Amino acid sequence: MKIVSIVGARPQFIKIAPFSHAIVNRSHTGAIPIEHVLVHTGQHYAPEMSDVFFDELDLPKIDYGLGVGSGRHGRQTGQMLTMIERVLLEVAPDMVVVYGDTNSTIAGALASVKLHIPTAHIEAGLRSFNRHMPEEINRVVADHVCDLLLAPTPTALRNLSAESLGARAIFTGDIMYDAVLFYRQIARQRSTIGERIKLTPKQYAVVTIHRAENTDNLSQLHSLLSALNEIASDDLPLIFPIHPRTSQRIRSDFPHWKPHAHLHLLDPTGYLDMLWLIDHAAMTLTDSGGMQKEAFFLDCPCITLREETEWIETVQAGANVLAGTDVRRIRTAVARWQEWNKRKNNDVLQTLNNTFGRGNAADQILDAILQFTSSNMETSTEVYVNQFASTRR
Repeated sequence: MKIVSIVGARPQFIKIAPFSHAIVNRSHTGAIPIEHVLVHTGQHYAPEMSDVFFDELDLPKIDYGLGVGSGRHGRQTGQMLTMIERVLLEVAPDMVVVYGDTNSTIAGALASVKLHIPTAHIEAGLRSFNRHMPEEINRVVADHVCDLLLAPTPTALRNLSAESLGARAIFTGDIMYDAVLFYRQIARQRSTIGERIKLTPKQYAVVTIHRAENTDNLSQLHSLLSALNEIASDDLPLIFPIHPRTSQRIRSDFPHWKPHAHLHLLDPTGYLDMLWLIDHAAMTLTDSGGMQKEAFFLDCPCITLREETEWIETVQAGANVLAGTDVRRIRTAVARWQEWNKRKNNDVLQTLNNTFGRGNAADQILDAILQFTSSNMETSTEVYVNQFASTRR
């Protein structure tokens, strides 16, 4: 059996790690040999956003590197679509797997389904219900064209049912939960970022900002930068691994902006360093969906710099506060978590209650794919036999 995985961005490299390991384990012990072909679109191409993850997570080698790079959504997606189609025609896989909600996701899904190749979407069913987000468009379209929808949470499963997609959907648990459980101890053993920048556990916060809605809206970005400097001035050090898009926007549109002395801008970090930072932080401030979950899994309070989240379970559990980009709301949320840390430092913040699965999502996903392809092959054989029989009558 041949499976093609299509990835291109940092969160997808994290998601593919447990899945790749599950395939290797199953190939060694299972009756069906599985060939896993990895296609990297090059959507994230800087070494600190790509290469470091393949090294740290022990990912398989890239079989096809497309090198698409950055650009406007239409050009980038169109170029990916053309190049992925060419690869799929050459490889002829039994199943294509796409991940998350990036342009690589939608390009991979469209290229595959137009060639009538069975296609699975890992992390299906997420909805922010904000169509201004390019990620929302990508995830909705991917869900409606893919054959197998692998939902990370019961909420995601309900979203799919509400859109009449329930017959294609399976609850598998969240593959990023697998990754956090596996790599947390490795990060504690290997990461030296705390020593390098002299951090005291629980005495700093981690910040990430990268969403287009925040970086392309200059008013919102200015508000966020102001909020960060105000928080840092209150003697809470902020560690800000800055995304290339955000860095470029600040340089071009806010050339005179200066970070407070307690606001520490870093180059993008690898996965292990980021896990260590979140694991030991007093709180996180982020517009990243993946980081909201990582904070949740690591019992770290979170402030989401958006008005909505596709990970509503983290808010319902009381572990995540939606603060948007308003300075006052952000500072109020920071004060709330500072007070919480004083009263309940090191207490368990929330209980997962299997909302994100049991940490075996990769195996659940692989089981679903194998069952789907087996059923699909049997159906195809039956149709062929029936068609052949009818021509003999």
